[in-house]
Amino acid sequence: MANFDYLTYGTSDFSTAPYGPRWKLMKKLCMSEVLGPRTLEKLLPIRREEIRSFLKMIKNKAEIGGSVDVVAELMTLTNNTISQMTVSHRCSSDENKADEIRKMMREMNDLGTKFNLADIIWFCKNLELHGFKKRLVLEVPHRYDTMMERIIKEHEEERKKRNESGDEVKDLLDILLDVYEDESSENLFGAGTDTSSTTMGWGLAEILNNPDVMEKAREEIDCVVGKKRILEESDVGNLPYLQAILKETLRLHPSGPFIVRESTKARVIAGYEIPADTRLYVNVWSLGRNPKQWKNHREFRPERFLNSEEWQARSPWMLDVMGNDFNLLPFGSGRRSCPGAALALSIVSTVLGCMIQCFEWKLGDGAGNVDMEEKNGMTLLRANDLICFPVARLNPFPSI
Repeated sequence: MANFDYLTYGTSDFSTAPYGPRWKLMKKLCMSEVLGPRTLEKLLPIRREEIRSFLKMIKNKAEIGGSVDVVAELMTLTNNTISQMTVSHRCSSDENKADEIRKMMREMNDLGTKFNLADIIWFCKNLELHGFKKRLVLEVPHRYDTMMERIIKEHEEERKKRNESGDEVKDLLDILLDVYEDESSENLFGAGTDTSSTTMGWGLAEILNNPDVMEKAREEIDCVVGKKRILEESDVGNLPYLQAILKETLRLHPSGPFIVRESTKARVIAGYEIPADTRLYVNVWSLGRNPKQWKNHREFRPERFLNSEEWQARSPWMLDVMGNDFNLLPFGSGRRSCPGAALALSIVSTVLGCMIQCFEWKLGDGAGNVDMEEKNGMTLLRANDLICFPVARLNPFPSI
């Protein structure tokens, strides 16, 4: 969900990264077009099927009284969803491969946000003090590049055998190859996998610590969707409280707590002189917890987005998460904002709503509350696993 761009984040000279020859041209393709409403609508059946598979897995765990590592399973779900949409390939179809890909995605995002002394002190620029550059520019991209090269070759062979019909779209890679074979879907695949699953994990954890929120959300879903079918993406627009839960989750737990940018021109901001080409860090985490802007800023209260009195007497519908309100910037803002924001919001809202609708979630070992400790780093991961025991609420899942 966060807009990780390795030409901006982490070690400086990433433009020299030895990506394979297939990765050179998609940079010219506007991702907002690839991830636009028309394409996402055509790929809706893939997202629906992956969510159904996820719910079936949780149902099976519930039947045997088993536990679920929630964030790990959500990462598998988002990984499969994005890889199916992108390359028509389920990258986490078996547990060994799923674990391998999870580790690679985590490593990519972790390395891309490491503090590197060479970026701060100019005379250290050519010194490899931490070993980050070697790993990020050589080792990890090589592993990723090898996997994607294989997938692209398989895709090209299938395309040659297939009769192309004018407007048909099979997946995002088809679109990219049609325009011109170039760069990579790495931002969508890597960042989308890790950050979406992390956001859903934080959302469920907050709901479990606030039973009244769970009850209100469940009442809304039961009223709008009912108990005879599973919540769909198209239902989210009619579930304002569920949307408020997601906004409140993003306020307290933005998956990318820092946005990194470079100034293109010298400016004076709030009395501070900012030279050109200065690297700037926007603390999104702090913006969402600013007591001057948010009443009861440490509390998880989705109602604040449904009550204009909670937000400086402004209409709640003017406060969004798409970069128009600078007090809430989980996806950044402007032309460098996350191109996959709409997709992320659809997936996260739908999956979180289905988890609320279909299951009760019990904590093990008699735990009263979920541990909300954060892991150190520039991606807001949980310090500890979220292990829950699901109990089926809708049975026998009539629409699955």
